[in-house]
Amino acid sequence: QVQLVESGGALVQAGGSLRLSCAASGRTFSSYGVGWFRQAPGKEREFVAALSWTGYSAYADSVKGRFTISRDNSQKTVYLQMNSLKPEDAAAYYCAANRGGLAWTVTSAYDYWGQGTQVTVAS
Repeated sequence: QVQLVESGGALVQAGGSLRLSCAASGRTFSSYGVGWFRQAPGKEREFVAALSWTGYSAYADSVKGRFTISRDNSQKTVYLQMNSLKPEDAAAYYCAANRGGLAWTVTSAYDYWGQGTQVTVAS
């Protein structure tokens, strides 16, 4: 079992930066694939970024070049560095983990989810 707890969500001005963290439990966390998804009110949850256990990363086109996903296995923590934030980035951000270890871009591939952290971007 893996438990995920996100933190770091806040209100930020457009153009600003924010770093989200996702603290995980579980002895085999280093072998999991991890991802970040987001969900705005009235919209479906969408893929943002993912990172495989080998270090392969994938990004949604809308965040490519602005967001960076990383992990610290010794701390069992996943990060999402968000730069040049736009109002359309505002959403609840969710951390997820999958036992397969891959950088999946679909929600159905993930086995564990956090409760989310809110990001608000003021224009």
